[in-house]
Amino acid sequence: MNRNYQKELDKLLDNLGKKRRERETGAPRLLLHSCCAPCSSYVMEYLRQYFRITVFYYNPNISEETEYRRRAEEQKRLIEEYNLLGGWPIAVREEVYVPGEFYRVAEGKEGCPEGGERCFACYELRLARTAKRAKEDGYEYYATTLTISPLKNAERLNEIGERLGRTNGVAWLPSDFKKRDGYKRSVELSQQYGLYRQDYCGCVYSRLEQFQRSRWKKKWHEEKEYVPEADGLSLEQAVNKDCQSYKKHL
Repeated sequence: MNRNYQKELDKLLDNLGKKRRERETGAPRLLLHSCCAPCSSYVMEYLRQYFRITVFYYNPNISEETEYRRRAEEQKRLIEEYNLLGGWPIAVREEVYVPGEFYRVAEGKEGCPEGGERCFACYELRLARTAKRAKEDGYEYYATTLTISPLKNAERLNEIGERLGRTNGVAWLPSDFKKRDGYKRSVELSQQYGLYRQDYCGCVYSRLEQFQRSRWKKKWHEEKEYVPEADGLSLEQAVNKDCQSYKKHL
């Protein structure tokens, strides 16, 4: 029987609200793993009325440090914008960028299609670090923004999150944030705040897969903006070059 993670979250949030009203307690602390600013936009808007949120930016899967830095800075900018709105301030913690951590878990899975076993290993990597940090720093809950994406497997994310929560002794916040127009709202908020919305998930493999689609070929031939340091190479050659260069981090 398929679980409805949105209904489970509704019930949990309702119970939290009742406890706060009855006991006049403060909001629990949530360590929220975020993959990027656009995906976090709706999730922060939705959850900040129930939790004191710290956004945990840990994404070693992102290919190229320039792309990583652009996404990280956009995340911080959005949090600054949200904090101007009042309410409980949202904090941010950025983990050190070590792409070799991703390549270690992706080894042997390089040929897997997007959304397959390589992605599941990446989910595990990022959620394991989030759960560990949540336990170390005394957070009551941890969660991820990844379930807002229509391209991510919410069931697998919740399975991994629950298991790692039990292992680390910290509560997992069940979610399927794309439900109830959550993804649509994230697109609206991205437009409202002028957020950078990337065309691929982040890793070198998803980048190559996107290239193989016609719209990327068109962009490459017309703009040549995605791999400026690889002038004279096709994007596919440049991606392969990226992959080899990142192996030095292993």
